[in-house]
Amino acid sequence: MTINPEVNDINASYEYGWSNPESYAIKAPKGLRRDVVEMISKAKDEPQWMLDFRLKALDIFLSKPMPEWGADLSGLNLDEIYYYIKPEGFNTRSWDDVPEDVKNTFERLGIPEAERAALAGVGAQYESEMVYHNLKEEWEKLGVVFLSIEDGLKEYPDLFREHFATIIPPEDNKFAAINSAVWSGGSFVYVPKGVKVDIPLQTYFRINAESSGQFERTLIIIDEGAQAHYIEGCTAPSYSSDSFHSGVIEIVVKEGARFRYSTIQNWSHNVYNLVTQRAAVYGNGVMEWVDGNLGSKVTMKYPACYLLEDGARGEILSIAMAGRGQHQDAGGKIVHFAPYTSGSIVSKSISKDSGRSSYRGLVKIYEGAKYAKTNVECDALLLDEEARTDTYPYIEIEEKTARVGHEATVSKINDDQIMYLQSRGLSKDAAAGLIVRGFIEPIAKELPLEYAVELNRLIELEMEGSVG
Repeated sequence: MTINPEVNDINASYEYGWSNPESYAIKAPKGLRRDVVEMISKAKDEPQWMLDFRLKALDIFLSKPMPEWGADLSGLNLDEIYYYIKPEGFNTRSWDDVPEDVKNTFERLGIPEAERAALAGVGAQYESEMVYHNLKEEWEKLGVVFLSIEDGLKEYPDLFREHFATIIPPEDNKFAAINSAVWSGGSFVYVPKGVKVDIPLQTYFRINAESSGQFERTLIIIDEGAQAHYIEGCTAPSYSSDSFHSGVIEIVVKEGARFRYSTIQNWSHNVYNLVTQRAAVYGNGVMEWVDGNLGSKVTMKYPACYLLEDGARGEILSIAMAGRGQHQDAGGKIVHFAPYTSGSIVSKSISKDSGRSSYRGLVKIYEGAKYAKTNVECDALLLDEEARTDTYPYIEIEEKTARVGHEATVSKINDDQIMYLQSRGLSKDAAAGLIVRGFIEPIAKELPLEYAVELNRLIELEMEGSVG
């Protein structure tokens, strides 16, 4: 693995930058073309309607220009990406059947240990395919479904087709279209009426090959009165060339259901991370996004809640940390279609070493969504004079009875606080780290203990050498 000095320096605190030697069953040629899309569909033995869907999405992708708003995407060369890489041995329910090098990767990442200790089920994606999916028997007996997206299509075709691409169609944006054309891997989750899964499900995504793309598609359906929590983690090696991640996550939260989707994204600093994720929330349902963005070269990600029926609620908690060479363009969207719906967005960002973080959010209240209410809080923390932060809030209100609040703050680490903590025996770096952990505490406290500890540890790694 060759890394130029600049990339190596940027990734100095990144502990997941190792890679395995490449050994794959199928590796498509670089670039996005019709024959690549057809090859993916054939490799997955898909029905004709899915191939037709993919090819239509390819046409939509080719017709849409690259977005000129948000982060700078001029360095992303879509012709130099491998859009499909199938590893040797995949989609097994036995950990023993996972190929040794892939198994070692996830063991180094701590996935089997986490599965045993704290998870109802776990999925592991390596390159373009799920290599492992397992759900504990106690939840299977209650009718919970936790499969790869491909197995969801094969085993639950009617349920799959009823919901697939209805929340995020290919026409939504250029990157939803590219995902729709070449999607591979991801999870299919169904929680039956009234079932409450009280420990999280997790899927972990790993890019290994240089100049590769990962385009998982996740579809989650939480039936009436059900509850669940899903956690996503991500890493990739550090290379001198860029990789590309463009996932699509569609979630249906039915009447009276409650669902939380948590992400701890820690891509290496050569990954463009351009994700579309959206939930449709029905009567008195609750959708919660907990979104942590620490890695990547560029992130553009705005979890969304579409509140479709009376009493639906959406909550978005977002944290972004941008260091040198990074632009984290994150935030959230809440759209009110019905009366008595409510939402909140809490966004925290930290910038250092010329890194740039941006909050970009939308609150939209349609006419007829009587007494809808949403509150937005954006707080940014700058660690040095080179860091940058921006806020781009969009608020569109068509209903006179609606209530919307928005507040934003920008602050620097306070020298008096640093001096006080130093007087109590902490080093300057330790004092700054303590202040930062306090700043992100509203996000960290919403994660299970093991993941809150991991989030704090990752931020400590990013903070090393930031002060003084």
